[in-house]
Amino acid sequence: MDALIINAALTGMVPRRADNPHVPLIESEIVADAVRVVSAGASILHLHVRNPDESPCSDFEPNASLFRAVRAACPGIIISGSTSGRTVSELDRRAAVLDAAPDMASLTLGSMNFPTMASINAPTTIRGLAQRMRDRGIMPELELFDLGMADYACYLVEREDVPLPGYANILLGSLGTASASAFNLATIVRALPPRITWAAAGIGRYQLPMNSMSIAMGGHVRVGLEDNLWMDPETKSDSASNLRLVERVVDIARANGRSIASPADARALIGLPTT
Repeated sequence: MDALIINAALTGMVPRRADNPHVPLIESEIVADAVRVVSAGASILHLHVRNPDESPCSDFEPNASLFRAVRAACPGIIISGSTSGRTVSELDRRAAVLDAAPDMASLTLGSMNFPTMASINAPTTIRGLAQRMRDRGIMPELELFDLGMADYACYLVEREDVPLPGYANILLGSLGTASASAFNLATIVRALPPRITWAAAGIGRYQLPMNSMSIAMGGHVRVGLEDNLWMDPETKSDSASNLRLVERVVDIARANGRSIASPADARALIGLPTT
């Protein structure tokens, strides 16, 4: 099996300090966590910026500042920026992060319901973001929450909006989207376009099972406080940190006989240019 690519989703849009004291929110905290998880084995950083009130921020300058600081602290690391539509619908605002020149950027492949809100991703917005990424040489970090999104990925590839090779995260277990099961993971993997490097993530209590399943299947993983705040989500007795979550994945990978991809290894596997 290929060396394991660990994609660390450090902050996200939803978790607040009151939910978990280890969620990094300001730039210096995110950079410090980036250094820790990269040292532990992460090769991709999925980054979000927050406003002073902890709400999500999609503005260009805070993203550009964060990316510069992370690259200075973690040379060669792969940075993925967020174009999420949970709180922003306008294409230009969602695409502002692309001007900050991340290596990758998230591209959610359909609209869906989360437990308390909807994420609207209109076809014109998805294609508009994909085309802007293509024109800037930014690889889409395809985000799939359901089987139909794999079909839409094939549609975008066929129309050359998404070039190959590519990378996809399969995120399972959120209420309102595909459940976290072996059947759903295998079915979505089989439906992906060719030449796609895929990773699996589980939401909340499903993070560890989905990460473990992906490692055993030969896929890769997304892990971090964006998706799960607890080492034991059933009892909620042990607050997770990004470092501890990455370290746990590294231990599972080694128990399965898999080595850990460096950022340079990950670039080669995914098809990103070397730095």
